[in-house]
Amino acid sequence: MLFSRLLVFVLAAAAAAGLQAAVPTFWQVATEADFLRGEVEGLSIDSYGRLTLGPVATTVYDSNAPFLWALAAGPDGATFVGTGNDGQVLLVDATGRGRVFFDADELEVHALAAAPNGGLFVGTSPNGKVYRVDATGRSSVFFDPPDPYIWGLAVDRSGNVFAATGDKGLVYKITPNGQGTVFYDTKATHALSLAFDAQARLLVGTGTPGRVFQLDGAGKPFVVLDSSYAEIRALRVDGGGNTFAIAVTGRSGGGGGPAPEPPRSTESSPTPVATVSTEITAVAVGDAPVSVSSTSAPTGRGSQGAVSGAIFRIAPDGGSDLVWEVREDTPYDLAFEPDGSLIVATGGKGKIFRLAGDPYRPTLIARANAQQVTALGRDRAGQLVFATSNPGKLQRLSRGRSERGTYLSEVRDAQTFATWGALKWQALTPAGTKVELSTRSGNTRTPDETWSDWSAAYGAAEGSPIASPRARFLQWRAILTPSPADSPLLTSVTAAYLPRNTRPRVTSVNIQAPGTVFQRPFPSGEPEIAGFDGDTPDRRVAAQQQAGSAGGTPALGRRGYERGLLTFMWRAEDENRDELTYEVQYRREGDTSWKSLKKGLIDSILVWDTTSVPNGRYVVRVVASDSSSNSPATALSGDMESAAFDIDNLPPAITVTAVRREGTRTIIAFEVRDDHSAVQRVDYSLDGDRWLPVYPKDGIADSRAEQFELSVTEDISSRGVVLRAADALNNIASARGDVQPATGSGRR
Repeated sequence: MLFSRLLVFVLAAAAAAGLQAAVPTFWQVATEADFLRGEVEGLSIDSYGRLTLGPVATTVYDSNAPFLWALAAGPDGATFVGTGNDGQVLLVDATGRGRVFFDADELEVHALAAAPNGGLFVGTSPNGKVYRVDATGRSSVFFDPPDPYIWGLAVDRSGNVFAATGDKGLVYKITPNGQGTVFYDTKATHALSLAFDAQARLLVGTGTPGRVFQLDGAGKPFVVLDSSYAEIRALRVDGGGNTFAIAVTGRSGGGGGPAPEPPRSTESSPTPVATVSTEITAVAVGDAPVSVSSTSAPTGRGSQGAVSGAIFRIAPDGGSDLVWEVREDTPYDLAFEPDGSLIVATGGKGKIFRLAGDPYRPTLIARANAQQVTALGRDRAGQLVFATSNPGKLQRLSRGRSERGTYLSEVRDAQTFATWGALKWQALTPAGTKVELSTRSGNTRTPDETWSDWSAAYGAAEGSPIASPRARFLQWRAILTPSPADSPLLTSVTAAYLPRNTRPRVTSVNIQAPGTVFQRPFPSGEPEIAGFDGDTPDRRVAAQQQAGSAGGTPALGRRGYERGLLTFMWRAEDENRDELTYEVQYRREGDTSWKSLKKGLIDSILVWDTTSVPNGRYVVRVVASDSSSNSPATALSGDMESAAFDIDNLPPAITVTAVRREGTRTIIAFEVRDDHSAVQRVDYSLDGDRWLPVYPKDGIADSRAEQFELSVTEDISSRGVVLRAADALNNIASARGDVQPATGSGRR
């Protein structure tokens, strides 16, 4: 009784679920890479894939500029900010009040450096100039080179200003009175970044190619890093004399610079980077491929591109090593923590990472509400401040822990309409802390108003049924709340779902030439099981995987020939990736009922012994079923018929109709007839000598009955003539050709 009730329940559940695959899919988020695909607010993600509350990012100043490019310390705890597209320098005081300190004629301010007496040097682009602005905001052109871009500025102890420029890769040295000369020609497209090492030698990072030069006081160069990357975007030197270089990759291009583009939405931009050109009136941030050429700006601050990057450490002795490779985010700037760890600002999704340990391991410590974090600095209290772009904001990262953190997973695509199973998670929740998970679902790739509302928080971490409506897409949200003393920790989340079962498709059925067979590529090595006609589940799965790796057909060995055998091969696919089994059916052309030839096949190949059926014209049908992966109530099948083909296992008949002499020649007239397939080839031989072709009287062998005349110059009274005929299915008959018509024969 209990079993029957259980059976009724199972069948009812299967019917209620609709056409669902029987094997669920488990979507697990458990590693750092998994968690980084989602969105965080007030949370950190470490290299062990743990989600916990992070520092608080607060907005210090919200500018009207779309891009903030550079930061420099100002008086009394204020911060100078270089912007685009208005080419302004903002002065933001310690309380967060901001004003325009300097307004250039150019569009972009990419470089700032402190000047004596509280002033500021400002590098602009395009039509690059270096301005000197005093403490009151009065400005003058300090140096006007012919170069279109000023990418970096640095001031030495003597008050000389060095300017990194593009698009000829020149570094200028400008004396305190504004006299500038070329200090070094890098032979690169752009000189991008500048810094002084512990010995006061000038370091220059270049673009196309990405190198770091070390220049002595006389401008003598020495390459300390020749990277495989396109650009060295930033250089930073720590207290121990180590130089850290931020490198990014670009796609080299030829021809002119980038074409101007209007501003556009960056919702789908994975790693947007700004664009600047000498002819544009606005700067756009997007995700077009990087293009760096002799007349284009570099990827970091001048041309669009989806890029990846790396951080190199150059030791004081000149040795260098790669300390971190960035695959999905674009590094912009770097700062040092008192404990020696690194803070890295990135673009694409506005992430800030901490690199700590030996070797360095990354932790996502914050996510800005912007596309790019472009520059890092410190306020008067030593707290980290950072500039963003898209939108342009100045923000501060507090040392305290966020009072609430939210994680939004990536959207999961079930590929088809799905039934959701259980949601479970692993978390550490000290007393007073909590982790709350909820879900929503919809049928559009991007969540919008058509999606369901967020579900109520699930209560059982070991497994709670997902309450969101059945749909194609699913997303989950985690909210972490701390106690005054502790923070919760989320380590993994798993959601189960059952995609709607889709019908298998047989996409092709191929019939090999009659008699064509293939050897197995290698023996299985497994002993046969006495009394068992079939394959174990493990062997079935292995066969399915082998067939899948070969594009839907099994691996085949050497080709051979076996008379009377016919080989069928087919391809099939299943969107659910279910295990498929096949049945091959056949019918004679004109019949309306199918007969089963073979059931339960797992390989997409079958050899048919055609001598078991009468000659005639036939059609086969291959039926693919996903019943091995689904319940009987939900299993589906798909089929495909072959083209019609002939089965003919009897040879043609050869009938000699006349033998006559014409001078020195003997003329043998004969007929070849086949009841089921066309006559394909006729040959003759004298006394078993080599075979020579004979052609039909109408010139083409295409019919089931053909007339022939063979002219032989030799004396056939002393040499026998043998005739041989083959039909289209390679059935062969032979007869003597030097006999009277009454005795001509062909065996049927």
